[in-house]
Amino acid sequence: MILLAVLFLCFISSYSASVKGHTTGLSLNNDRLYKLTYSTEVLLDRGKGKLQDSVGYRISSNVDVALLWRNPDGDDDQLIQITMKDVNVENVNQQRGEKSIFKGKSPPKIMGKENLEALQRPMLLHLIHGKVKEFYSYQNEPVAIENIKRGLASLFQTQLSSGTTNEVDISGNCKVTYQAHQGKVIKIKALDSCKIARSGFTTPNQVLGVSSKATSVTTYKIEDSFVIAVLAEETHAFGLNFLQTITGKIVSKQKLELKTTEAGPRLMSGKQAATIIKAVDSKYTAIPIVGQVFQSQCKGCPSILEHWQSIRKYLQPDSLSKAEAVRNFLAFVQHLRNAKKEEILQILKMESKEVLPQLVDAVTSAQTSDSLEAILDFLDFKSDSSIILQERFLYACGFASHPDEELLRALISKFKGSIGSSDIRETVMIIIGTLVRKLCQNEGCKLKAVVEAKKLILGGLEKAEKKEDTRMYLLALKNALLPEGIPSLLKYAEAGEGPISHLATTTLQRYDLPFITDEVKKTLNRIYHQNRKVHEKTVRTTAAAIILNNNPSYMEVKNILLSIGELPQEMNKYMLAIVQDILHFEMPASKIVRRVLKEMVAHNYDRFSRSGSSSAYTGYIERSPHSASTYSLDILYSGSGILRRSNLNVFQYIGKAGLHGSQVVIEAQGLEALIAATPDEGEENLDSYAGMSAILFDVQLRPVTFFNGYSDLMSKMLSASGDPISVVKGLILLIDHSQELQLQSGLKANIEVQGGLAIDISGAMEFSLWYRESKTRVKNRVTVVITTDITVDSSFVKAGLETSTETEGGLEFISTVQFSQYPFLVCMQMDKDEAPFRQFEKKYERLSTGRGYVSQKRKESVLAGCEFPLHQENSEMCKVVFAPQPDSTSSGWF
Repeated sequence: MILLAVLFLCFISSYSASVKGHTTGLSLNNDRLYKLTYSTEVLLDRGKGKLQDSVGYRISSNVDVALLWRNPDGDDDQLIQITMKDVNVENVNQQRGEKSIFKGKSPPKIMGKENLEALQRPMLLHLIHGKVKEFYSYQNEPVAIENIKRGLASLFQTQLSSGTTNEVDISGNCKVTYQAHQGKVIKIKALDSCKIARSGFTTPNQVLGVSSKATSVTTYKIEDSFVIAVLAEETHAFGLNFLQTITGKIVSKQKLELKTTEAGPRLMSGKQAATIIKAVDSKYTAIPIVGQVFQSQCKGCPSILEHWQSIRKYLQPDSLSKAEAVRNFLAFVQHLRNAKKEEILQILKMESKEVLPQLVDAVTSAQTSDSLEAILDFLDFKSDSSIILQERFLYACGFASHPDEELLRALISKFKGSIGSSDIRETVMIIIGTLVRKLCQNEGCKLKAVVEAKKLILGGLEKAEKKEDTRMYLLALKNALLPEGIPSLLKYAEAGEGPISHLATTTLQRYDLPFITDEVKKTLNRIYHQNRKVHEKTVRTTAAAIILNNNPSYMEVKNILLSIGELPQEMNKYMLAIVQDILHFEMPASKIVRRVLKEMVAHNYDRFSRSGSSSAYTGYIERSPHSASTYSLDILYSGSGILRRSNLNVFQYIGKAGLHGSQVVIEAQGLEALIAATPDEGEENLDSYAGMSAILFDVQLRPVTFFNGYSDLMSKMLSASGDPISVVKGLILLIDHSQELQLQSGLKANIEVQGGLAIDISGAMEFSLWYRESKTRVKNRVTVVITTDITVDSSFVKAGLETSTETEGGLEFISTVQFSQYPFLVCMQMDKDEAPFRQFEKKYERLSTGRGYVSQKRKESVLAGCEFPLHQENSEMCKVVFAPQPDSTSSGWF
């Protein structure tokens, strides 16, 4: 009896295991033909989800599914045949009516006869425990058609129990989670986990970057271990981080429904699936279930030369302030990415000198191997006759959105070779520093070229004997921000001569909080309080700013506050303004500053009533719950009323991520002799000098000099025209996001987001002995265009959504000082020009035969100009006012 009970339990156990194994995935009944309907559709819009605002198309068909073979040793080893029939292509938006591109066209006319025949050929799917073992189709079928078949076949891969696993389907190797319920299974695919070879890149800086979100949910209704309905929905949404009005969304749906079953082909017998496949049709071949890459042919598209000839008129120097110039620049960069070296070189060699700088900007911004080889062949760094072109190339390298090791290697090679201009040699090293930082941010710190560049910068700084070389390597380090360089920076900051010491401290100022350690702050405190040697005001104030902006201790703040009153007069006023700015702008140090100010010894009338003209102020350009744009201006004068340093900064923040948009610093020294004034302490032997330094989008540029030395000063004063000197001018590719998506329906999607700008930052310093007046002027002229292009392509029909957002504006800062008497008179103003703001939208559906539908919208407004407050007494934020203009809409054939 006990033996019978044990045998019964064993039988029940084995039966349960068999049932469980049998239901791990879909199972088809023998000798039955399953007749289903299938459709896949795609919609593109700007994220609003309104059908009438979308473009897209639907592919539908009947589907026959039959079981050809089942492994006699295991029910869950099956070979099934899937056949698409009666294929049709139509609009998702039925309101298109007479404007439908499919109206009056049969499937063979829409898809092409060969495509349609390939799509309707049967495919085989080998399933083991519900998962795809192999996918079989015919050789030499169009890749785009095979992808549509893969999309349908992937729907038959499922499991009937809950759990998380990895699966390989058309989307790649993906992590999927199953939630099994009575008669229903939900499959959630983590699209961000999918491993699939696709091209793409993005801007690493979060402020300028693109955020995206992708979801995939497939719901199976199961009856008798087979599907009666499948509904899959996949969405891809994106948005530009700093401008939330720039968004886009792709929605892809698949629907499979069982209509009926009828008598089907008899089950084939055999031990191996391969034998059965050969018996069905020897032409079948195993191909990956993962979607494959294809490129649609562009019919009637212009060559790269024809494209350039059609747009070069927009890139003339006089036209760069217009949005049209930037728009055409972005389009040409996209075309250059598919051009060959010889084609690019041909255009470079035939172009005139007026347009060549803009062409160099575009070629360098393309960031392909062919474009890099072409521009390096074209430019002769041994000659000093083409300095403007060499500089434009180098700055475009510095602003590169996704630089690679090849570019860094090329610049290292140029630096080690012969360079005709010392300014260009310095710029090469500065940009090498920028590329090192960008590659390290992208986990490329261990690349051979990066390691070599680090040694070049740090070793060069250690061995530099000339001031010019020391400055060059410090500027490179200011871009590279290598933690290994901090000891050298501290050495030069504390022991170096005035300009070198100042450069070293401003380099330290760019490092993040974790790198400003207690050891670093000890050195900075010694510099500020002059414990070992006398330092210039510019060095001391920079050291104090670093301390106050990097988690200062109670005693550090107290000692700085106690020093106010013991400093030179204008430095007293400057440090007082810095402290007040920290309090009014609620900077991180404001809490500890308020604690220290509770002590009467630090906070009293004698200390806080110091007079002077130096100032510091921070304010908002724009502020929203998720982002903020800030500006800051600090000006330090000498005791005689001559400008010592003005520092204008613009920052953009998205959450905790920040971007140093721009910094323009004008410095002057050693000018007291001109007005018979006494220099301040530590500045008695400074040479006459004035110059300007700029940071643009986190890239330190090569400083420019207004004059250097007394004789140079006098000649400039006698011949001065008052014209500003340009620090940087050109076309910059600032936002660069490219993403190729394999939709699980089999269609291919592309998302392109580009942002470009034409920029001209210039500055001037005028000095009049007759009127005893000095004037500094910094002018920023910027034209910005941001374009997006979303497409979904099946090779025979394409839907797209293009948008463009553009504005043209300017920001000007003027400071005038009259030093005929003391206290001297100071007038400061910062104005933002009125700026147009335009938005364009174009939606289209197009057949490969050329027939298409297009809808266009245009919206315009004006951003009113305003004047920004520059001191605490006038701290109302400059408000941006939109003056809307009438919208325009059009749609029709093309």
